[in-house]
Amino acid sequence: MAYKVDFKNVSTIGLESSSVAEALAGLRANEARYFWNKYKHHFITIPAAENPEIIAWIKKILAERDLHFSYKALEVSQLEVEGIKFAYAFYENGLVVNIMYSLTDRKKRAVGFKLADGITIPPEFEGKFKFARQKSKLAGTIRGSFFVIKNEY
Repeated sequence: MAYKVDFKNVSTIGLESSSVAEALAGLRANEARYFWNKYKHHFITIPAAENPEIIAWIKKILAERDLHFSYKALEVSQLEVEGIKFAYAFYENGLVVNIMYSLTDRKKRAVGFKLADGITIPPEFEGKFKFARQKSKLAGTIRGSFFVIKNEY
């Protein structure tokens, strides 16, 4: 079932099985606020099991950097605004992976990683990525990193 993410009243709907559900819900709300403020677009998520194609596309892109996650994806989102395709996966352990893939400008293609407040950096990232910190009213401290997508997907 689709969920229109509310960034004013943070809810753990769909994320209840996560040990960091509150922080993960804050990250999801933070993304919803971004899309509303920048594009006036609602951020809609669905259970990951309802659209495995999104996870498959994300996995294909992550393989570019030899990244493979065994974490359970709880929710996904996919949208296209202003010629940019976005895909999100919210994982049970508190990791959020997002893809920004411009359909017209190869320079605007990247994979972003965000870690929910309170989780440790997963071992897959050790020695490969540095994480910057950002404060958020909705999500507490967000740690994030990214890489530029080189191939066509």
